[in-house]
Amino acid sequence: MDSINHNQPEQNRENLSDKDAVAKIQELVKIAQSCFFCTGVAKENSHGARPMNVRQVDDQGNLWFLMANDSHTAQEVASDPLVKLFFQGSPHSDFLHLNGSAEIVADRSKLEDLWEPILKTWFTEGKDDPRITIVRVTPTEGYYWDTKHGNFVAGIKMLVGAALGKTLDDSIEGKLSV
Repeated sequence: MDSINHNQPEQNRENLSDKDAVAKIQELVKIAQSCFFCTGVAKENSHGARPMNVRQVDDQGNLWFLMANDSHTAQEVASDPLVKLFFQGSPHSDFLHLNGSAEIVADRSKLEDLWEPILKTWFTEGKDDPRITIVRVTPTEGYYWDTKHGNFVAGIKMLVGAALGKTLDDSIEGKLSV
Protein backbone atom coordinates (compact mmCIF):
# COMPACT_ATOMS: atom_id res chain seq x y z
CA MET A 1 0.00 0.00 0.00
CA ASP A 2 1.39 3.40 -0.99
CA SER A 3 1.63 6.18 1.54
CA ILE A 4 -0.36 9.35 1.06
CA ASN A 5 2.83 11.13 -0.04
CA HIS A 6 3.38 8.65 -2.88
CA ASN A 7 -0.20 9.23 -4.11
CA GLN A 8 0.33 12.99 -4.20
CA PRO A 9 0.99 14.13 -7.81
CA GLU A 10 2.37 17.51 -6.68
CA GLN A 11 5.60 18.31 -4.90
CA ASN A 12 4.65 18.46 -1.23
CA ARG A 13 7.96 18.60 0.64
CA GLU A 14 10.20 21.59 1.15
CA ASN A 15 12.85 21.78 3.83
CA LEU A 16 13.63 25.32 4.93
CA SER A 17 16.71 26.79 6.57
CA ASP A 18 18.03 30.11 7.85
CA LYS A 19 15.89 33.10 6.78
CA ASP A 20 13.31 30.93 5.01
CA ALA A 21 12.87 28.85 8.19
CA VAL A 22 12.54 31.99 10.32
CA ALA A 23 9.94 33.42 7.91
CA LYS A 24 7.89 30.20 8.10
CA ILE A 25 8.09 30.21 11.92
CA GLN A 26 6.96 33.85 12.00
CA GLU A 27 4.09 33.13 9.58
CA LEU A 28 2.75 30.10 11.44
CA VAL A 29 3.19 31.54 14.95
CA LYS A 30 1.33 34.70 13.88
CA ILE A 31 -1.63 32.50 12.91
CA ALA A 32 -1.55 30.16 15.92
CA GLN A 33 -0.42 32.75 18.52
CA SER A 34 -0.24 30.11 21.28
CA CYS A 35 1.46 26.77 21.66
CA PHE A 36 1.93 23.88 23.99
CA PHE A 37 5.18 24.75 25.75
CA CYS A 38 6.76 21.48 26.90
CA THR A 39 9.50 21.32 29.51
CA GLY A 40 11.43 18.41 30.94
CA VAL A 41 11.76 16.91 27.47
CA ALA A 42 15.00 15.09 28.35
CA LYS A 43 13.19 13.23 31.15
CA GLU A 44 11.33 10.06 30.41
CA ASN A 45 7.56 10.36 30.79
CA SER A 46 7.59 14.13 31.24
CA HIS A 47 4.16 15.75 31.46
CA GLY A 48 5.38 19.35 31.60
CA ALA A 49 3.12 20.73 28.88
CA ARG A 50 1.02 23.85 29.12
CA PRO A 51 -0.54 26.36 26.71
CA MET A 52 1.52 29.55 26.38
CA ASN A 53 1.04 32.68 24.31
CA VAL A 54 3.98 33.75 22.15
CA ARG A 55 4.54 37.45 22.65
CA GLN A 56 6.93 37.86 19.69
CA VAL A 57 9.07 36.06 17.11
CA ASP A 58 12.12 38.17 16.30
CA ASP A 59 14.14 38.32 13.08
CA GLN A 60 16.51 35.61 14.31
CA GLY A 61 13.60 33.23 14.92
CA ASN A 62 13.67 33.49 18.73
CA LEU A 63 10.28 33.15 20.39
CA TRP A 64 9.57 35.39 23.37
CA PHE A 65 7.25 34.51 26.27
CA LEU A 66 6.26 36.08 29.58
CA MET A 67 5.70 33.88 32.61
CA ALA A 68 5.60 34.14 36.37
CA ASN A 69 8.92 33.50 38.09
CA ASP A 70 7.13 31.39 40.73
CA SER A 71 5.52 29.11 38.11
CA HIS A 72 6.43 25.47 37.54
CA THR A 73 7.33 26.43 33.98
CA ALA A 74 9.95 28.99 35.03
CA GLN A 75 11.40 26.54 37.55
CA GLU A 76 11.58 23.78 34.94
CA VAL A 77 13.22 26.09 32.37
CA ALA A 78 15.81 27.10 34.97
CA SER A 79 16.69 23.46 35.70
CA ASP A 80 16.54 22.13 32.12
CA PRO A 81 16.48 24.55 29.17
CA LEU A 82 15.44 22.02 26.50
CA VAL A 83 11.88 22.62 25.34
CA LYS A 84 9.45 21.53 22.64
CA LEU A 85 6.76 23.81 21.24
CA PHE A 86 3.66 22.56 19.39
CA PHE A 87 1.43 24.93 17.37
CA GLN A 88 -1.88 24.46 15.52
CA GLY A 89 -3.21 27.43 13.60
CA SER A 90 -6.34 25.88 12.13
CA PRO A 91 -8.04 22.49 12.01
CA HIS A 92 -6.44 21.63 8.65
CA SER A 93 -3.14 23.54 8.35
CA ASP A 94 -0.63 25.83 10.00
CA PHE A 95 0.99 23.12 12.16
CA LEU A 96 4.45 23.65 13.63
CA HIS A 97 6.72 21.74 15.99
CA LEU A 98 9.94 23.28 17.31
CA ASN A 99 12.75 21.98 19.50
CA GLY A 100 14.82 24.60 21.23
CA SER A 101 16.56 25.97 24.24
CA ALA A 102 14.85 28.32 26.68
CA GLU A 103 16.62 31.04 28.61
CA ILE A 104 15.39 33.41 31.29
CA VAL A 105 16.28 36.97 30.22
CA ALA A 106 16.39 40.12 32.36
CA ASP A 107 15.80 43.02 29.96
CA ARG A 108 13.47 45.89 30.88
CA SER A 109 13.36 47.27 27.33
CA LYS A 110 12.30 43.83 26.03
CA LEU A 111 9.52 43.75 28.60
CA GLU A 112 8.32 47.11 27.25
CA ASP A 113 8.19 45.56 23.74
CA LEU A 114 6.28 42.49 24.91
CA TRP A 115 3.82 44.13 27.30
CA GLU A 116 0.10 44.64 26.63
CA PRO A 117 -2.42 45.88 29.23
CA ILE A 118 -4.41 42.60 29.08
CA LEU A 119 -1.41 40.86 30.67
CA LYS A 120 -2.35 42.56 33.93
CA THR A 121 -4.81 39.66 34.27
CA TRP A 122 -1.83 37.45 35.22
CA PHE A 123 0.61 40.11 36.41
CA THR A 124 -1.67 42.17 38.64
CA GLU A 125 0.92 44.86 39.35
CA GLY A 126 1.31 45.59 35.65
CA LYS A 127 4.69 45.99 33.96
CA ASP A 128 6.30 46.48 37.35
CA ASP A 129 5.07 43.16 38.74
CA PRO A 130 8.17 41.54 40.27
CA ARG A 131 6.91 38.08 39.22
CA ILE A 132 7.28 38.76 35.48
CA THR A 133 9.91 36.60 33.85
CA ILE A 134 10.95 36.96 30.21
CA VAL A 135 11.81 33.72 28.46
CA ARG A 136 13.51 33.50 25.07
CA VAL A 137 13.29 30.20 23.20
CA THR A 138 15.95 29.75 20.56
CA PRO A 139 14.76 27.05 18.17
CA THR A 140 17.31 24.57 16.87
CA GLU A 141 15.12 22.52 14.56
CA GLY A 142 11.52 21.87 13.75
CA TYR A 143 8.95 20.57 11.31
CA TYR A 144 5.95 22.22 9.68
CA TRP A 145 2.78 21.11 7.89
CA ASP A 146 0.93 23.76 5.91
CA THR A 147 -0.91 24.52 2.69
CA LYS A 148 0.78 26.04 -0.34
CA HIS A 149 -2.09 28.31 -1.35
CA GLY A 150 -4.28 28.67 1.76
CA ASN A 151 -7.24 26.77 3.14
CA PHE A 152 -9.69 27.83 0.41
CA VAL A 153 -7.59 26.39 -2.44
CA ALA A 154 -6.75 23.34 -0.31
CA GLY A 155 -10.46 22.73 0.29
CA ILE A 156 -11.29 22.94 -3.41
CA LYS A 157 -8.46 20.56 -4.29
CA MET A 158 -9.68 18.10 -1.66
CA LEU A 159 -13.23 18.21 -3.05
CA VAL A 160 -12.02 17.71 -6.63
CA GLY A 161 -9.71 14.91 -5.48
CA ALA A 162 -12.55 13.18 -3.64
CA ALA A 163 -14.80 13.45 -6.73
CA LEU A 164 -12.07 12.04 -8.98
CA GLY A 165 -10.80 9.47 -6.50
CA LYS A 166 -7.31 11.02 -6.52
CA THR A 167 -5.08 12.49 -3.87
CA LEU A 168 -5.23 16.19 -4.60
CA ASP A 169 -4.44 18.29 -1.61
CA ASP A 170 -2.47 21.47 -1.28
CA SER A 171 -0.18 20.34 1.52
CA ILE A 172 3.44 21.21 2.02
CA GLU A 173 5.67 20.00 4.83
CA GLY A 174 9.31 19.96 5.73
CA LYS A 175 12.13 20.27 8.19
CA LEU A 176 13.13 23.63 9.62
CA SER A 177 16.76 24.41 10.39
CA VAL A 178 17.30 27.71 12.13
